[in-house]
Amino acid sequence: MNVMAEQNLPANPTIRLLLADDDHLLRTACAALLSLEEDLEVVAEAATGTEVIELALRHGPDVAVLDLRMPGQDGLAVVERLTELLPACKTMIVTGHALPGQLERALTHGARGFVLKSVSARELAAVIRAVHAGDRRIDPALALGRAPAHELPRPQR
Repeated sequence: MNVMAEQNLPANPTIRLLLADDDHLLRTACAALLSLEEDLEVVAEAATGTEVIELALRHGPDVAVLDLRMPGQDGLAVVERLTELLPACKTMIVTGHALPGQLERALTHGARGFVLKSVSARELAAVIRAVHAGDRRIDPALALGRAPAHELPRPQR
């Protein structure tokens, strides 16, 4: 056995993250909390969907954590674009709330995770690790309301 080769291998490879949220305070607080995790490294932060694409191409993150609503392009459009441009970059959506059909659209376009902003930093880190490993993680509250928009009852006028 080659002991030198073993010593050069990291026990837990670092997961490189791109965080995107137009709320500066929320984005920077999230980046600070996730940076406390030994295996997570925030390599870029973006405030708009357009910035996400530019920074993702420049930094090649392993996982992009995207706000659903951002100026320029929303998180759903960014998921679709990143899936085309950087298929190795796993994507996930973080949102305060989702409209019917958004979860299905995100999953259809390649998102591996869809969670509420009410998750703790520890839970978010666990979801990021699962998404990076190729698993899919959906917040149960969002999954229960997962009806395509055309199947929802129309409001009475």
